[in-house]
Amino acid sequence: MSNVLIVGETKNGELKKISKELSTAGRKIADALGGKVIALVIDDKSDAISGELKAVGADVIVNAKASEFNPEGFANIVSAVAKAKSATIILMPHTPQGKDYSPRVAIKCNAGIIADTVGLSVDGGKVVGKKPIYSGKAYGNFKLTSDVQIFTVRPNSQEVIEKAGEGVVEASSEGFGDVKVKTISTDASGGSKVQLTEASIIVSGGRGIKGPENWPILQDLADTLGAALGASRATVDAGWIPHSHQVGQTGKTVSPNCYIACGISGAIQHLAGMGSSKYIVAINKDGDAPIFKVATYGVVADLFEVVPALTAEFKKVLG
Repeated sequence: MSNVLIVGETKNGELKKISKELSTAGRKIADALGGKVIALVIDDKSDAISGELKAVGADVIVNAKASEFNPEGFANIVSAVAKAKSATIILMPHTPQGKDYSPRVAIKCNAGIIADTVGLSVDGGKVVGKKPIYSGKAYGNFKLTSDVQIFTVRPNSQEVIEKAGEGVVEASSEGFGDVKVKTISTDASGGSKVQLTEASIIVSGGRGIKGPENWPILQDLADTLGAALGASRATVDAGWIPHSHQVGQTGKTVSPNCYIACGISGAIQHLAGMGSSKYIVAINKDGDAPIFKVATYGVVADLFEVVPALTAEFKKVLG
């Protein structure tokens, strides 16, 4: 029997979608290996979201109180709960927070870790993690030989399935413990309306938008669709938009349901950051642009004509 510990993530007291993805993935693994799914939430408002985790497969929801993020403190809590619950498989979000504390958890649990997985399965009693390799040009399947196996999972890479677990709620007395890191301040001024790594739809622009004054055209489409605004490295290097919007090998890696590339040629570094998108829509005047080789739908036309027309139609449909 292998218990699966999933570590949820919240924002402003609300459960992030990746938490539900992890719980669904954990349910499949636990069903295959005969264990339980333990969901850990570290938040001072965690009591209010227990029902959401039960609905997607959590058998036990452990609420640990914390008023702020601390990588050392989170690692201490996660490792302690994993030991107390005899969890041999730990799933954590591959988010900025998750990437910060997950290696610390691996050290504390003497565990192997596979980061940025986009697929999880079970073979021969071991979890197999599928992840992009060679800048997203291929995928590799990996197993861990350690007693405790840790995987960080890319947001939007797992399906959320409503399959209720037992949903027993427990309060944890675990705290941060002895930590050497302290949060001095937090600056969220550079954040976008919708976070790139968590967005289901991304509208992204490249040099084809011709200048920073034309971002509102793409932002209007993004706002209409409830999407995040992305950008290529060329536009960031040109100073047209902050680096927080950059998608690619030197920016953010995303896996949205739909990626709309406007005026982006499709350099390999950019494709490495968005190639795992479920649907890719490319709008470019150059019919030979590399982006069309990976696009699900391609529009060879002027984005300044296509994007406003798309926005107008979506506004009609979506009200």
